[in-house]
Amino acid sequence: MAASRYRRFLRLCEEWPMEETKRQRDLGAFLRQRVAQAFREGENTPIADPEACDQMYESLVRIHTNFYKNKYPRLKDTTFTGVTVEDCRMILATDILKQMEDMKKGTWKRLREKFSAKKPEEDLK
Repeated sequence: MAASRYRRFLRLCEEWPMEETKRQRDLGAFLRQRVAQAFREGENTPIADPEACDQMYESLVRIHTNFYKNKYPRLKDTTFTGVTVEDCRMILATDILKQMEDMKKGTWKRLREKFSAKKPEEDLK
């Protein structure tokens, strides 16, 4: 029975899209990593709690298929601020967040990083 659960999770991982704009914060990549950890031995992995495993799979399928989005359709595709889904995706992209983080740095810190020979990560050690 573990083999069929493993195959179902693998199929879900294959179908789950990867978002290139969210490097190191992508739900699809995290899901693949967790499935690899949970099923270390592949189809031969013993499952301690099959009911919890099945419940987790069903929950992920509902997220993947937009079950609740389809069950409870929204009247508008914007938030209360008027921001669209595409605007939110653009704002939450890793590159944009990095730029915003750089903008928050003070002038002295930016100058120090610019003219420093060592990387800022080495400063923290």
